[in-house]
Amino acid sequence: MNNFTLFKSSIINIPELNQGKKMSFWKVIIYIFFLSAILAVPVTKQVFTIAEDIKQDGQEIAKKLPEFEIKDGKLVTSKNAEGFIYQTNSIIFTFDPQGKRSVNDVRGDLIGNAFGVAFLKDEFLIVLNSSSAADAVLGSDQFEIPYSNEILDGINQQSLKDFLDETGIPWWSKLIVFAISLYPVFLSLIINLLLIAIGASFYSKMKFYSLRFLDCLKIVTYCTTLPIILSSTIRWFTPSFDDSFLIIMVSLLFFFLATRNEVRHLPTLPK
Repeated sequence: MNNFTLFKSSIINIPELNQGKKMSFWKVIIYIFFLSAILAVPVTKQVFTIAEDIKQDGQEIAKKLPEFEIKDGKLVTSKNAEGFIYQTNSIIFTFDPQGKRSVNDVRGDLIGNAFGVAFLKDEFLIVLNSSSAADAVLGSDQFEIPYSNEILDGINQQSLKDFLDETGIPWWSKLIVFAISLYPVFLSLIINLLLIAIGASFYSKMKFYSLRFLDCLKIVTYCTTLPIILSSTIRWFTPSFDDSFLIIMVSLLFFFLATRNEVRHLPTLPK
C-alpha cells in the first residue's frame, strides 16, 4: 500500500481508504503537502487574476492623467491641471496637486477590497484596506513616498503609461506565488484535518472501533482527497467559495464509509 494506491482508492474505492491507518506518518505528511498543492492552485490563479485586473485598471487611470512630472522633489503640472478622484474595480485613484486632500481623506475613500493610490501635493501614497494579513505580511497597510525620494524622480505621465503597457508578469513569479501560498494553505488544511479527525475519533469510539486518534487522522487525510479536488475546481471558477464546510462534511462521510467494515469490540456485560 502506498500514497498513489490510496489516491486511486479515494476516487474509485472509498472503503479501501481504511488501509490508510497502516501508512507511516511521514508518508501521510507528504500526502498532506500534495493535497495542499492542489488547494494552492486556485489561490495562485486568483492572485494573478487580481494582478492583471490591477494592471488594466492602472492603464485606464493613466489615460485620465493630465501632463505632469516629478522634478526636483516636486509634483509639477500645467497651471490649468485640476485634481480628481477616479475609481475602478480594484483602485481608488487620487490626483491632487493642489494639496486639498490628506492621507486620511484617501483612506476614507476606500470601499470594499479596493486600495488607494494617490499623487498628493508632496508625496506618492498607497493605502491598503486595514487587515491583519496586510500588517503581518507587509508590516504596514500604508506606504508614503515623498517626491524627494530618488525612486520617483523623473516620473511623468508618458513614462507611467509606458511602464503599465510594457510590464508583464514573468512566468517564474507564478512559481514563487505558488510556493508562498503553500504555507498558509498547508496550515489551514492541518486545522481542518484535526477537526475532521476529532469528529472521526468520536464516531469511532461510539462504534467501538479500536482506532486510535492517529489512525483516524491518517484515514481522514486520504478521505479528504476527493472533496479537496472538488473544492479546488469550484474555487477555480468561484474564488469566494468557502470550502472548509464542504471538505469537513464530505470527508467525514467518506470516513464513515471507509470504516464500516472495521471490527467492533463491544464491551462484555457483567454476569
